Amino acid sequence: MIETILAKIPFYLTILSTACGAITAALVGGMAIWTFRDIRSRSRDVLAQLLATLLVLVLPVIGLVVYLMLRPRETLADAYERSLEQEALLQAIEEPEVCPGCGQRVKSDYLFCPTCHTRLKRACPACDRPLNLRWSLCPYCGTAVSPQALEAGSRTVPYMHSAKGVAGELEAGG
Repeated sequence: MIETILAKIPFYLTILSTACGAITAALVGGMAIWTFRDIRSRSRDVLAQLLATLLVLVLPVIGLVVYLMLRPRETLADAYERSLEQEALLQAIEEPEVCPGCGQRVKSDYLFCPTCHTRLKRACPACDRPLNLRWSLCPYCGTAVSPQALEAGSRTVPYMHSAKGVAGELEAGG
């Protein structure tokens, strides 16, 4: 009876070692695949991708720990998103004003668009600084003004107005 058990031990050890080997191979393969996917999302460098994957294949657990310590902190998608956010912030800071009528760039102190003659702002009656049409108070001198809405008929100034005529129209509140 003991002899039959002793005779079957090599068979059971073979099955056990095969199962352990298969599990170990699956774990090492899984670590290598995870490492390759992770480094591919963090770097475009093919050599870095290859070396990180080989490191995990050659030294499974130690290689994975070393890779986790040395891998880039942010993914390429995170870096791209961060650069888009920075670019959007810079554009918001430096965004030039555009005419709502024709889309041309205009300076912030223009009262009328030089291209399509759309009224952009009005002059403060007290300090003559440009005011947004929707403002009810001059931020420069504190004079109360009535806000104006853009209307289809009063949006543009006739082409042949002289500068004096436009200034007179502004003083009249037109």
